[in-house]
Amino acid sequence: MALKNKSMYAILGILNLAPSTGYDIKKYSDKVLSGFWNENFGHIYPTLKMMLEDGMINILPGEINEKKVRYAITEKGRMEYEAWLLEETVQQPARSEFMLKLLFSSSLPREKVIFMLEDYKELHEKNVGKYLEMQKDLEQGNAIARDRVPFINAVLRRGILSGEAVIRWCDETIEEMRRA
Repeated sequence: MALKNKSMYAILGILNLAPSTGYDIKKYSDKVLSGFWNENFGHIYPTLKMMLEDGMINILPGEINEKKVRYAITEKGRMEYEAWLLEETVQQPARSEFMLKLLFSSSLPREKVIFMLEDYKELHEKNVGKYLEMQKDLEQGNAIARDRVPFINAVLRRGILSGEAVIRWCDETIEEMRRA
């Protein structure tokens, strides 16, 4: 079975919410998807081109400006997107450079490992803070359609709870490193 371009589905999902430019797609990816999905311009623009050629998206009329092209999902794109939503999700192994480094860091001085863990903890504290701010905006009804709120909130809650668990794990691991 051929590998599917999952970036295509992230982009179709964003375009299903509203017509967007490549820049808008990147902004949405950085703000909303960043806790669990990564898209960069190197993926976005070639994928937009491929989807345009395949008829899954189109350029909005009167929007052809070299610097600001807005794309919209087509009926073909919506059908592909909805079919993908209903497919079984294939679990992918998590890849964490941090966990790989931690596993192999027994030759480092403990202070260096503790410093790595403290940095990792700080990163997750910032992420949890960002998710809490997004949740506050969501609760205030800032520019989100009511029917999307439970879905966005579910993803935010997972990010918050996962981040809090990582922070607790960091605290435990730092304490264990100090005792060892």
